[in-house]
Amino acid sequence: MDIAQSKRKENIAEYILYLWQIEDMLRALQFSPEAIFSQFVAPRNLTEEQKNLHFIWYMDIVALLREEGKEERGHLDHTLHLIDDLHSLHLQLMRLPVGKEYREKVAKLSPYLPTLKSIFGKNISDTELCFRTLYGVMLYRMKGDSRSAISDTLEFISPVIATLTAMYHKVERGEIDLFKE
Repeated sequence: MDIAQSKRKENIAEYILYLWQIEDMLRALQFSPEAIFSQFVAPRNLTEEQKNLHFIWYMDIVALLREEGKEERGHLDHTLHLIDDLHSLHLQLMRLPVGKEYREKVAKLSPYLPTLKSIFGKNISDTELCFRTLYGVMLYRMKGDSRSAISDTLEFISPVIATLTAMYHKVERGEIDLFKE
């Protein structure tokens, strides 16, 4: 909970990937309240009140996964909406003067997008495609496999998402005007 809150404020991309990881870990624990408490809450040095708040946070995610019919797979609508917001910003940066640096990074990634779409699906935005690729690479690495068909694209995806994330937070804080020339 506290990790998610700090990631949300500091790096929206890390926040999204973190929540996706939490979703998968909750599924691996079969949404068992006892397992969730023993794995995620009990080991932390927290007061009883903090433990209760953290446990409720995890169980709220469980409830949302169930409510959205995503017990077995898929990601919470909340994170998908955030990706939609990031994609809207991506579209603006692709056409506005303030996005010049961003467009240069996207251009380097563009040749890899058709291959990634063939792996992850043609009907998702390029922004979601980048997130799915990042998460896929993360999962491969957790399994000890550093070489996958998608790992080669990491050097092109990471700068795109890093720049998009930085712009997102600047816009969110009012530090940048998208329409300034």
